[in-house]
Amino acid sequence: MTLDSLQLLFFKNYEAAALQFSPGLNCFIGDNGSGKTNLLDAIHYLSLTKSALTSVDANSIRQDADFFVVKGSFRTAEGALAETIQVSLRLGQKKVLTHDKQPYERLADHIGRYPAVLVSPYDTDLIREGSEERRKYFDSLLSQFDHGFLDVLITYNALLRQRNALLKQAADRPAHGFDRDYLLALDDQLAPLGEELSAQRAAFIERFTPVFQRHYQQLADGRETVSLTYKSQLLAENFGQLLRQNERRDFAMQRTTAGAHRDDFVFLMDGLPVKSYASQGQQKSYAIALKLAQFETLTHRAGAGDAAPAKPLLLLDDIFDRLDEKRIARLLELVANDTFGQVFLTDTNLARTDRALANVRGAIRRFEVRGGTVAQL
Repeated sequence: MTLDSLQLLFFKNYEAAALQFSPGLNCFIGDNGSGKTNLLDAIHYLSLTKSALTSVDANSIRQDADFFVVKGSFRTAEGALAETIQVSLRLGQKKVLTHDKQPYERLADHIGRYPAVLVSPYDTDLIREGSEERRKYFDSLLSQFDHGFLDVLITYNALLRQRNALLKQAADRPAHGFDRDYLLALDDQLAPLGEELSAQRAAFIERFTPVFQRHYQQLADGRETVSLTYKSQLLAENFGQLLRQNERRDFAMQRTTAGAHRDDFVFLMDGLPVKSYASQGQQKSYAIALKLAQFETLTHRAGAGDAAPAKPLLLLDDIFDRLDEKRIARLLELVANDTFGQVFLTDTNLARTDRALANVRGAIRRFEVRGGTVAQL
């Protein structure tokens, strides 16, 4: 799979831009703050319908505008007809996603059709931050891998919002009481969905972990032993019963205190928490290994039943500034060996980029990014 072209209108710091890409390696070169990462984020929008940098879509609209448009032309295989994907948003209106000018009824229907993997300086947030970051990461990966999982997740989250709203309403208006039958009805719907989410996450992690461990060993020369496990109450307890047992607590807290939305993924190195005991370099290796395993998993998913798997787009953001030479060398070795398909990377120094890519075969296209403008070199 390749992205042939990208067009932007009032997206972040770009008033307008149009780019034609190489099917191999594409390099965005420019100073910090010039808009290099914004180009990767535009590609992320086309793949996953949302920004990798902000949860508020309106933040992606240029400051002096009231809408943005991101448009891309994809080829799912060599010689295939180009398919046009467009994401647009106007202030005060819903985000619109179209495929060859036909709008999707649900944005979720697009997830997984044009997969992408982003390697970012912020990947170690998966290790340092709380459980929500890890759930979001693995749920996003699973959603690209399995549409059935995504449908269950969307329904579960919608019911959870309704239940939490009811709990808050009961606390805010105690004199009016609350509709207990409605609460029980929500519980009856929520319980099987939560148990299904936890079961699917656990099964996925069991398959994913050996792939992740292999990539970590290649990055770290086998010096440490890493593990990845899934932690959930619902694997051992009945969710419906947990909801009943925690009902009083839920009313006090005004939120649902047990369920699949409270689960976590445990990162260990030599049996100890990576967050507390691993060095910064080890944390970076752990995070990169997760992303390489993600790439491999999505490639195999896309190639199920096909002679030639469709590789996801690989987006490499500021790797030369943020990673040490060893980890950069490992990534570029994979690029040179055609492990990846189409690659997009950002850097601040053209000469450094050219030196690093000296052994990479195939077409390389370079773009200069300067203050919201971009031009091919």
